Parts: sequence; C-alpha cells; structure tokens
Amino acid sequence: MRPVRATGLTAVLAALLIAPFLVAAPAVAAPDRPSAAGKSDWPGNRPNPTGGQDYFIDATHGDDSAAGTSPKTAWRSLARANATTFQPGDRILLKAGEQWDDEQLWPKGSGEAGRPITISAYGDPRARRPYIATNGNVPNPFRADGTKNPATVGLTGAIVLRNQQYFHINNVELSNDDDFATDITTGSYVRDGIMVSINADLLPAGADTIMDHFRISNVYVHNTDGPSFWQRMHYGGVNFQVFGSKNYKEYGTGGYYFKDVRIEHNTFVNVELHAIQFAFNWFGADGPGSGQFDENGKFHEGWEQLWVRTRDLYSRDVYIGHNYAESIGQGAIQLANTKNMVVEYNEVNGYLERYGSVSVALYLWAGADSVMQFNEVYGGPNNEFDGTPWDLEYTNFNVTYQFNYSHDNPAGWMSYMGNSSNSVARYNLSVNDNGVLVKNMLSTNYSPTYFVNNTFVYDGADLDYFHDETFLSTVYFLNNIFYNTSTTVPTPWYRRTGALRHAVFSNNDFYEASGVHSSQEPADPNGLRVDPRFVRDPADYLTGAGVARIRKAAAHFRLRGDSPLIDAGRYNPHLGTEDFLGTHIYYGAAPDIGMAESRIGKKVANPVDDDPIEEETGGDRVNLALGKPVTASSTHPGAGGTLGAVNLTDGDLTTRWAAADDATYPITLDIDFGADTSFDEVYLDEYTDSGTNPRVQTFELQRWDAGTGAWVTFTSRTDGIGHDLTVTGFGTVTTSRLRVALTGQIATEQFTPTMTEIAVYRSGG
Repeated sequence: MRPVRATGLTAVLAALLIAPFLVAAPAVAAPDRPSAAGKSDWPGNRPNPTGGQDYFIDATHGDDSAAGTSPKTAWRSLARANATTFQPGDRILLKAGEQWDDEQLWPKGSGEAGRPITISAYGDPRARRPYIATNGNVPNPFRADGTKNPATVGLTGAIVLRNQQYFHINNVELSNDDDFATDITTGSYVRDGIMVSINADLLPAGADTIMDHFRISNVYVHNTDGPSFWQRMHYGGVNFQVFGSKNYKEYGTGGYYFKDVRIEHNTFVNVELHAIQFAFNWFGADGPGSGQFDENGKFHEGWEQLWVRTRDLYSRDVYIGHNYAESIGQGAIQLANTKNMVVEYNEVNGYLERYGSVSVALYLWAGADSVMQFNEVYGGPNNEFDGTPWDLEYTNFNVTYQFNYSHDNPAGWMSYMGNSSNSVARYNLSVNDNGVLVKNMLSTNYSPTYFVNNTFVYDGADLDYFHDETFLSTVYFLNNIFYNTSTTVPTPWYRRTGALRHAVFSNNDFYEASGVHSSQEPADPNGLRVDPRFVRDPADYLTGAGVARIRKAAAHFRLRGDSPLIDAGRYNPHLGTEDFLGTHIYYGAAPDIGMAESRIGKKVANPVDDDPIEEETGGDRVNLALGKPVTASSTHPGAGGTLGAVNLTDGDLTTRWAAADDATYPITLDIDFGADTSFDEVYLDEYTDSGTNPRVQTFELQRWDAGTGAWVTFTSRTDGIGHDLTVTGFGTVTTSRLRVALTGQIATEQFTPTMTEIAVYRSGG
C-alpha cells in the first residue's frame, strides 16, 4: 500500500502557519472571504458590514473592565464575552496570535436575518489564528447514573451555542484536551471544538424551535480527545446536536431542527470522535412503544428514527464542503436526520484511528434528498465492522453518492445497511479498497438500490469478498467495472450461499488479470470479460493531489478510444446526467461502462430508457403457485394487517407472512391450486432482517389426498429453511393442494416464523 500522509502534511502546515484564507478556492465564496483583488486580512480589520457593534478581546493587553469596543479598549477574557448578551449584527473579534487557556467561549444572544452575530479575528494579518485552548475544561454532560444531564448537555465545546441562531464563526483555532498524547480509554469525557445544540427541554413555551443560519469557515480544530468507546453521545471538531430527555412523542412536530447551515474550508487534525457531526436527534426512542409501522406495514424500532421523517424533524438546507480531516478517532464526517444536504470536496486522511467499533468515514444516517459528491477518503482501518469510506445507511430516502474517490481503505468500499428508498451510488472510483466492496445489508429496502457506472480496482488476493452478507432486497448493478489486478486469485464474490439472490447484474465488465474467473461470478447476460483499456496504468493511480484535483485522479481511469467498453453499457435514469468528469450522459449508441463517458459518437441529448431493467422477469419458468390462495393456521395481527398469507404467493420477496406470537406447532400454510397440478420442485424463503434470524428448524411438505380426505407427507427436512431453499428429490407430485407444515423451531430463536415466498415448479414445464 502506498503512503497516504503527504497531502495531510501540506494541509496541516497551512493550518499551523495560517495567514488567513490559505485554502483552495471554493465553488462558492466563503463568508468573510476577501475578494481576489483585495489583500488577505482578518475580517475584524474591516468595517462591520451589518452596522452592528464590534467587541474586541486581547488575551495579553486587554482589560475586562474596559468598554471592549475598540482594539485599544479590548476585553481580556472570554468570560467577559460569556457574560454579555450580544445583539444582531454584533461581532466578537479575537486578536490574532493570542491564546486563551482553560477557557470556553459561550456568547449569549442571537442574530437575525441579514445581521448575524460573528465570531472572528482581528489584528496582524501575519499572525496565527486566535487560539482557544480549552484543555477539557468543560462541564460533564452526564449525570452520575450515565443519563444525559439537560442542564449541561451541549456545553462541551471550546465554543458553545445553545438554542441560538444566526451566527458566523470563522478564522479561529481551537483545541480541547490537556494531554492528547495520552489516549483516554476510561471515564466519561465529552469535548468538542464548536458545539451547537438545540436543547428542547430548556426552550421556553412559545420559543422558536428552528435554529436558522450558521456559517462556520476557516476554523482549525485539533487535539480534542475523548474515550475510544461509545457513550451515547457524539462529540467532535464541529458538532450540531438536538437534545431532549423525553420521548419524541412528547415534543411537537415540524421543529427542533437546524436550517441554512454551511460548514466549509475547515481543517481538523487529531479529533475525537468526528471532524464534523451534524444534527443527530437525541429525543428518547427506547422501548417497544417508540416503534412505528411505515406505510408498507414494516415495523421500525425507535432507534431507526423513522419518526424524524414522519414528524418533520429533519434539519435542512445544509452545505458541507472543502473540509480537510486527518487522524480522526471514529467516523470523520457523520451526518444525520437531515434533508436537502450537499456534501462535497471533503478530504479524509485517516479515520477510525482510536475507536474499534462500527463507523465509516463519511455518511448520512436517517436523512433524505441529499448528495455526497467529489469527496476523497483514504487511510481507513482494517475493520470487520463497517470501516469503509462510505455507507448507504438506515432510513435514508433519495440519498446519492456520486463522483467520489476512495483508495487504500482495507475494510472495503461501501457499507450498505438497507432499510432505505432509492439509494444510488454512481460514477464513483474505488482503488485498493480491499476488504468487502459492498458490506453488510441488515434490512430490506423500501425500493431497489442502484450501483451504476462505478469503477472498482482491487487486488483479489487481498479482497475479502465483493459482498459478505446476503442482499435482502433487489439491488441493481449496471455498467460497473470490476478490475481484479491479482494474477493469482480470482475475485471472491461472496461468503454466504444465496448472497446475490436479489442482485441483478447487467452490462458490467468483469476483468481478471489472471485470466481465470471465479465460479462465484454473478450471471450477467450482457456483461463483458475484457480489459477495459484505461488511458493510464491502474497501478500508477494518483494520490496526494488533494481533493481540489479529484477529477485529475479520476481521469487516470478514462477509457481509451479503442476500449471495448465504449457504448457497451445500458441506459437507466439512475445514471443521472453526467459522469465523474462532467461529461454528458451519453454519447454514441449506448452509455459506456465505468465512471467516465467518452465523447465518441453522436450526443444523445435526452436519453430514454426503452428497455427498463426493472421490468425484466429473470426467466420464463412458470411458478405454479403464483397468485394462488393461501390459508395459514396462524397469522400475526400486527403491521396494520399486512402480514397475511397472501404475501406467500405474490411473487414479491419484499412482502411477508408472519405467524402470531402465540402460534403453536405445527403451523400450516395451505396453497389451493384449484385443480390437480403436477410439480417436482418447491421453493421456500424465510424473512430475515436486523435482529430477525431464520426460525424454522423442521418442516414437512404434504399433498392433499382427495380420495381419503387427508394430508399425506411426501418429504420432510430437519435442517431448516433459511433463504432460497429449493426442495427436490421427491419425484413428481400431483395434487390440488400443497401444505407446508412448519413442525419445529430453531432452539435459540424466541419468536415464531415469518416467510416471504412459496413457489412451485415442474422441471421443463
């Protein structure tokens, strides 16, 4: 593996030696940034653009008894500012080159539209940022029993805002640990750089529950330590959280969220747990009473946070871009409970470095209508539990990962939890993310997931698997390149039998440098097994260029003009409108395979999907049980009556039947064919989900004997059902009714069976 710290060294030196604004040019100008023609200077050296009052703080020459309204009458301590309620348009200006030890800045008051309160710098443009070294001198947010203390939760930052809005924070340096060299492994400590919170318990009646307009830019946060284990609390460099000690049902709807937030051009080094954590909602959601059924009848426990969506508690209108994070204790950029979010041009160099449990580098939990793009992640852990650069997480709706570049992450590429709707990963580049390419899947989805036009370059000898669990719902893989550089070991595709049963592969390229293809390789009728002919050698992939040049790194994997992958793909609306390099989709007879489209052939301005992959049937065998009536001896009454036996013959593996909790064995499922029907194969499938394992240990298949008026067993099994069990070997049976009798439960399972499908076939029929 290549060394990956070179880029980080440059960024860190820039942060340490800062003259202001030594950052890459943003896509949109950051707040308080001078014009290109102007001299680089601290914002506090220029007039207040809002007409508000400026307050100055000088740690060396200030005087807390002075007026504070000019550099010559500056205050000395942050405590003086903490005792002041500022008005809209005011600025709190810290002197560059100064340092405040063991102090915390928590100014009171809020700004208003067009007149934010600003925390920034003034003084010598050649000096370093003003530096608040809080050294862990913050309140403990927990009570003695480990529960969150409403009085102190959210007060753990070097800079704190609680139930406040319209703030700009820029051009400061922050740390919050007195001895970062000694890792905290025990005790209860929470330390942040900037901590912004909504505390629902402390909002007076009638107060605004929506905190609006925050701008955090050009901030350098380092050395914020905390325990390397989960405390049911997020902490990090920039941290937005929503707190409330009561159950979510006791708070109102349509509030308790952040709105209009931009976090950009910041640097984070040696930070716990996260560089950026945004908007996690801590309202109570424990116990069975906190769960809820969705519109499809699927039950969600409270921790899955479907209630954030149904109660309109999403934070919204958020931009997180052009941030650099190095040596992060847990997940670098952890986002939650937000919609209408763009996360782009962030660079993560090392994550999960001091935390051994689950997390990934950059992801959104329980969010909606958001895009992660043009981000670069490298230097991840070798971690069996997640550890990947990206994650298609629980309870996400319309979340897209596109145009991202990840490399040298030994845990793999993408964690995939399921329980989502319209998740898309397209036109991404992965190089040497050896581990598991698509990791996990713990729940079924609301609608299919699409992995399209990604380029994967990996070493099959070092790769664990393409997929390590079992896809529980339909997942489409279209137009991807799977490029195995190993000359000795073909791609290991899965570790569990039936892992790819819901995966549909179409128009992918499967390249093995050894020339030997695995027997596990998925069927792809329109797929290729050829060298893609990249324009550059994959072994010489670009690192160290920085995220601002991410397209240069991606261009290494464009296709040569003679590539057999040009026009060899398949159009689907989930491809979007452009590739990683900004090229229109598509040119020629069809889209290309891989993350870069070639401008060869006529431009297809408005593509049309005239052969939808979603309408393919996957074969022409006749399921003799399809649509036939089913009678169950027991049916669970929950989920709004959606768990009926009718789901067993609907041909849809995303629906299910469940027995009642008090069902007794044998539990019988009777299919009525309506007439004598001959078959020699029966397909059975149990439902599994996060926390739902296969439950059937023994079963019998029985036919109805009309002559004797009795059920007759023609085969039985003692080794369970699980997923995708095809039962054969009993010859040809002719009967008008089929009974599946579930006769015994797996000893370690507590609950009764739940199944998705029963299908019946006749060989050659």
